[in-house]
Amino acid sequence: MVAFGKKLKERQIQEWREYYINYKLMKKRVKQYSHQIESGSLDRRHVLKDFSRMLDNQIETIVLFLLEQQGLLASRIARLGEQRDSLEQQPDISKISGLQEGYRAAGQDLLKLLIFIEMNAIGLRKILKKFDKRFGYRFTDYYVKTRANHPYSQLQQVFKHVGLGAVVGAVSRNLADLQERQGSYLSIYDQPALTLQDPVIDSIKAAVSRLTHSTNFLHFLAQHAFIMQEELPAPTEEYADDQRYHFMSLLLNLVNTFLYMVNTYIIVPTADDYSISLGAAATVCGVVIGAMAVAQVFSSVYFSAWSNKSYFKPLVFSSIVLFVGNIMYALAYDLNSIAVLLIGRLLCGFGSARAVNRRYISDCVPLKIRMQASAGFVSASALGMACGPALAGLLQINFKIYGITFNQNTLPGWVMGVAWLIYLVWLWISFKEPSREPEEQQIPRGHNTDLVGNDALEKGLAQPLLLGSEDNQQDEEGDEEGDGSEEAPEESHRPVTSIVSAYRLLTPSVKVQLLIYFMLKYAMEILLSESSVITSYYFGWATSSVAIFLACLGLTVLPVNIVVGSYISNMFEERQLLLASEIMVCLGILLSFHIIIPYTVPQYVCSGLIMFVSAEVLEGVNLSLLSRVMSSRLSRGTYNGGLLSTEAGTIARVIADATITVAGYFGESGLLNITLLPSLLICIASIVATCCTYNSLY
Repeated sequence: MVAFGKKLKERQIQEWREYYINYKLMKKRVKQYSHQIESGSLDRRHVLKDFSRMLDNQIETIVLFLLEQQGLLASRIARLGEQRDSLEQQPDISKISGLQEGYRAAGQDLLKLLIFIEMNAIGLRKILKKFDKRFGYRFTDYYVKTRANHPYSQLQQVFKHVGLGAVVGAVSRNLADLQERQGSYLSIYDQPALTLQDPVIDSIKAAVSRLTHSTNFLHFLAQHAFIMQEELPAPTEEYADDQRYHFMSLLLNLVNTFLYMVNTYIIVPTADDYSISLGAAATVCGVVIGAMAVAQVFSSVYFSAWSNKSYFKPLVFSSIVLFVGNIMYALAYDLNSIAVLLIGRLLCGFGSARAVNRRYISDCVPLKIRMQASAGFVSASALGMACGPALAGLLQINFKIYGITFNQNTLPGWVMGVAWLIYLVWLWISFKEPSREPEEQQIPRGHNTDLVGNDALEKGLAQPLLLGSEDNQQDEEGDEEGDGSEEAPEESHRPVTSIVSAYRLLTPSVKVQLLIYFMLKYAMEILLSESSVITSYYFGWATSSVAIFLACLGLTVLPVNIVVGSYISNMFEERQLLLASEIMVCLGILLSFHIIIPYTVPQYVCSGLIMFVSAEVLEGVNLSLLSRVMSSRLSRGTYNGGLLSTEAGTIARVIADATITVAGYFGESGLLNITLLPSLLICIASIVATCCTYNSLY
């Protein structure tokens, strides 16, 4: 990726170049301010006033030109409307075709105007970020607060673009009406779900989506996948993505995600019974469940590296290993071997291809549908998490065939083995390996912080355009370079080559976000993995009851995200949601302790629900913030941000499952409180860390 100054120069429309933000001049001015303050010839108040006036002038130039172009487009569409009215009186197919071309041409010019706004919006965000970092002053906060909601604010004209919305609607409506729908009495307003087939409209919609990036359920859900996206793809990159995209291959990736989550949680309700049947303690279920996570710590790395060269081969390998692992898990009962059981679960973990699933969406799915694909990834995971325990609850049968036992303990292994075998056949027949760009031509893509900045400006929030900008050292473009720095490639955006290099890029704010992620995964794993032992000891629940409880927890994921993504996230800032969710997780943990005698079902269920739902909300908000403070060098390559977050969560699960097994040596009566105590301490530590780094994070 090249520096923004060079990108702006390459992408700007030459006849409009005097109306773009003068990014290079402003960058030089920021550097001059720094030297003048150091020498004592200028004070901070003068700098703030002068820089604010300069920004106001730049924005005014952009806005006046924007209004002029909107007027020209509106007049042009009005003239096309007159032609359309005359054609309604005397239809002429050849003239209708010409009219369609006229609207398409207007659409192309509208697209140019949208890209013009987008480039200026990105330039504004970057120069504000550069100013904040250079002076250590929260100027962005001040500038957005004073300009975004002021009645005379020109900033609103750029980021709310109400007039352009009307132009977009006019072009879309007229192109839709001119399509081959003669004889229909319905308009596009009667058929809101109608999909227009015109590529111009698709391009305009994609540009508007990038520019506004409004918060809604789909965006909120997609952030759970932690797939960092490019800020402004070149047309050639968008075309390359379209060529590599294959719907069936994407579907197979999502199915792989779903089956893996089912495989992970299908054994949770019966793991304690299986351990007892093999002569081990019930709390050994922690090791049985956690063995999969232990192997995943290593498999995530080699699958991520393997996906640099292929997607098909690692998915085939994953399916075979998972098939073998599940068969071994099922056979361990008749072999009466806890070792075979654990090896089977380890093999299942070695088959975890979630890194491949993420990379496929990031690399091969076009930007215009990547958000939907990311949301699909999260939905598939949530559905698998709910279906796993529910399926275990249905497998309550017991019979033998040729000396092989099929019961509630072994059937999860047999069912998943058959499922992976069917998936392998489907994968072999239908998956299409995407074409690969030559290594030297691949351009690392940055994440979507610019879009987030636009969203903050559009809504007039009090938070900075880029959260944690002063910590994001690697996203700084040429602060220390000379005047020609704009022309050089941005070395800081190249992917890292080792886990050590990746760790060195983690700023304090990123480490806090990863600690929060570790905490919520640890707490959730404690709740889920020990549920069968706890409910059996205190309430005498059967496997089916445990399965229903876990399935109900899993089914809350999507409804909770609908509420948070569609409503709550529009009412509160993400930083507020983050802290509130952490406190609610802490409250859920506190309510789970066995202090009051007797320990009741309502107490356990309510506290578990509070903990689980709060952790789900926290995960979405945390990953959203993490994607903004994560270095852009971690957006691609083997050691990417997705791998780091996966490793943090997986290690948390491993430690949680080990905690359950170790706590089992003190007896089942003390298991609950002993395992909840580390959860509480880690949760408190994360809250303290969040509060201590509040200013640097936000």
